[in-house]
Amino acid sequence: MPRVLMLRNLLIAGLVGQLAFEAYAWLISPLIFGPSLEPANLVIGLTRTITGATLSYWTAFAIHFVIGSVGFAVFVYLVHLLTKTGLIVSGIIAGVALWFIAQGILAPAMGRDFMMGFGTYTQSSAVAHIGMAALMGAVMARLGTQSSRV
Repeated sequence: MPRVLMLRNLLIAGLVGQLAFEAYAWLISPLIFGPSLEPANLVIGLTRTITGATLSYWTAFAIHFVIGSVGFAVFVYLVHLLTKTGLIVSGIIAGVALWFIAQGILAPAMGRDFMMGFGTYTQSSAVAHIGMAALMGAVMARLGTQSSRV
């Protein structure tokens, strides 16, 4: 597949997945689990912990959105290449890893409990990360992004 098409497919899958993540975080999570998910607060806390600077909420939101739509899509594809699993399964694997990184590593790095005590926020975060990454994989598969080696 030409690189331009590959990049286009990754960006489309990333945008679809990240938009679904945000819709879930703000609209569905409060109905099912109670809290809305606001990962921008994680970006704010990490930036403050690491640099001492305080980002505005919307700057942190934009940073998370770009990381989610570009970085997570690339991560799903890399998992696909490394594991030689289908793109949806690769998305599920990547989603579990991303959820663990967010809740098990980054949250404690800014002073929160490991996996934030496995409460409703952490449970909803699992649904969001795994669902987002699996959706990215599904979009990649639909767009024909699969590695020719798989």
